[in-house]
Amino acid sequence: MKNIGMIVAVEIEAVLNKYGKPSELKYPGFSVYQYEIEDKNLYVIHSGVGEIAATMATQFLISQLQVEFIVNFGVVGGLTEEMALARTCIVESVVHYDFDTSEADGTDVGRYLEYPTVYIPTTKEILDKALTIEPDLKSVICASADKFVGSEKKKRALHNIFKADICEMEAAGIVLTCNRNKVPCLLIKTVSDSISGGAEEFFYAVDESARVCMEITHKIISSF
Repeated sequence: MKNIGMIVAVEIEAVLNKYGKPSELKYPGFSVYQYEIEDKNLYVIHSGVGEIAATMATQFLISQLQVEFIVNFGVVGGLTEEMALARTCIVESVVHYDFDTSEADGTDVGRYLEYPTVYIPTTKEILDKALTIEPDLKSVICASADKFVGSEKKKRALHNIFKADICEMEAAGIVLTCNRNKVPCLLIKTVSDSISGGAEEFFYAVDESARVCMEITHKIISSF
């Protein structure tokens, strides 16, 4: 892989602190940071928050910059006691839990018809390789939607309904876009607010959680 695209929703300072701030490549609608990591070109887009923004950024990297691989790192909410503050994990599948066509076609909430279940898989070969580099990462199911989830009650409900371990706001758009373009993807996430934590814990922990996640993500992509 020579060209890697990175989607960053809110954690761009962690990237700049790690790699520095190069000249930006300017495109209509997007600014891109370009870095050389080992023998690879890394193109970083600060997409902003949410599924739509992440989807647009992913497709742009694939279509405009011909990246061969997409990586997304970032902070998430924990949905179980195990997923405590600063716990880092790797996403094996995503459920887009506010996608719902059930009244029209009777399918399960969250299910896209091109998949046999509600779970949208990431790239298994990439996941397995990343786990050989960082074997302590927990492989998880991610609940994704355009909602910040702060309450413990809502977090427990997401886990109980979808068996998800974490929640956030971009993964479904990224994984769906990558799968439809047949481009492999890797999602590394660090918990910034635990099951009993909410917005206050998020704002307290987001910078350190993003730093931890960036370090682990850098180690993995440098080893590919």
